[in-house]
Amino acid sequence: MTDAYAGIQITRSTDHSDEVLTPQALNFVAELHRHFNPERERLLADRSQRQARIDGGEMPDFLPNPIESRDSNWRVAPAPPDFDDRRVEITGPAEPKMLINALNSGASVFMADFEDSLSPTWDNVVTGHWAVCEAVRRRLTFRTDEKAYALSDNVATLCIRPRGWHLVESHVLVDGAPIGAAIFDFGIWFFHNARELLGRGSGPYLYLPKLESHLEAALWNRIFVAAQEGLDIPHGSIRATVLIETILAAFEMDEILFELREHAAGLNAGRWDYIFSIIKKFRSRSDMILPDRSAVTMTVPFMRAYTALMVQTCHRRGAHAIGGMSAFIPSRRDPDANERALAAVRADKQRESTDGFDGTWVAHPDLVPVAREAFDAILADRPNQKDRLRPDVRVTPGDLLDLAVPGGAVTEAGVRANISIGLSYLASWLAGNGAAAINNLMEDAATAEISRSQLWQWRSHAAPLEDGSPMTAERYTAIRDEELVRLRSFLPDSPWTDAAAVLDELVLSDDFAEFLTLSAYPRLG
Repeated sequence: MTDAYAGIQITRSTDHSDEVLTPQALNFVAELHRHFNPERERLLADRSQRQARIDGGEMPDFLPNPIESRDSNWRVAPAPPDFDDRRVEITGPAEPKMLINALNSGASVFMADFEDSLSPTWDNVVTGHWAVCEAVRRRLTFRTDEKAYALSDNVATLCIRPRGWHLVESHVLVDGAPIGAAIFDFGIWFFHNARELLGRGSGPYLYLPKLESHLEAALWNRIFVAAQEGLDIPHGSIRATVLIETILAAFEMDEILFELREHAAGLNAGRWDYIFSIIKKFRSRSDMILPDRSAVTMTVPFMRAYTALMVQTCHRRGAHAIGGMSAFIPSRRDPDANERALAAVRADKQRESTDGFDGTWVAHPDLVPVAREAFDAILADRPNQKDRLRPDVRVTPGDLLDLAVPGGAVTEAGVRANISIGLSYLASWLAGNGAAAINNLMEDAATAEISRSQLWQWRSHAAPLEDGSPMTAERYTAIRDEELVRLRSFLPDSPWTDAAAVLDELVLSDDFAEFLTLSAYPRLG
């Protein structure tokens, strides 16, 4: 069923539509879309043009007239009190049960995700916005046949992550065209919750995904200003943390903070999308092929350079540097697997806290104490370590672009793992679940992007495997068929046929698909 307002046409969801998709909220997001969508589309076109130049041999570099050379003294706006100690942040899809468990987890911050860990079925999107509204007002509950869930008295600070610039929301048409999903998610959340959050002593805090330039940050800043003015919200109430999860954004971290300086909260090391971005941007380069995903750890030189530069940049500007997500998740059924996961997470968080990060991400409530212990050991009773400026860091473009991975190789085991993960995640996503536990790892769209993009890269360059034979389309197809048989034996009712069709399109096409979610979105219910 659809409803139409002045120039706005929407698909009604079965639950919570009347509470979320009010005429006033829709008019608000429609005006933001009308005003800012042309610039969003221009920036997406800029991305395509930049990719063409990289395919032609141009390599990224720091900007020729950096902010540092123009003004070395500026700082971002001070953090609000409830967003100053961010030593442990938990993330997960904006779903009612997840919201309650994460807010009750003991983490400092919970990021309710409308992006990589949420499969954007229309019901999921609308229910997610309703659940966030209920959580802000401390009245969210959830019940199963076995258990009732409710918010405790002390909960984590709540923020959200809208979808990226590249996505649209096809269930909302403005003047006959789909609304930008980022504008929709931000606008609906801000309209319903900004004033309520401020009245409760907090504020509208969010994460910004997949930016590729300071110009994209500047667009977000203009949207923030317009939204605050439109609802008579005090200027500077919004605080945004930018995920540095593209190789191009890594060269513009200082400029991104500068564009958002009145609304900036910090930067985050979005490690999985960052690896995916490197594969994507240098897909035409046979000399820049990454080995098996398992070999590309946070300790390899180019990832160390990226994170060190982030800490230095953030602290020079008074911003938080937030570490990345460890994909390991605990197992309550397998003690040995559980201990391996906890040890891996502990080492990851100890490295981040020692390097100067102010906080980190986890994906499961059981990991909150592990991460907190690592950061408590460094921070003690301090809220952060922004005073650690890292003057020892000297990162060059070559450091960020030298993709050598000591001991790394492309192996048949890596091919098989990527195919299995790609199929499993796509089947989960198409069934409406955007965060999938696979082999004791939490897989979301970002980690699945690594798997499918590596398969495309290895096949298109005929990368030699450990036996010297090339990775070919035929080899992919043979292993894919074997994995389908195996996966169907465990989960016969999953949409394996559609998952295989999407993965085949992503891996075997001559052209590299920019995002798997763009390819899979038309197949969602």
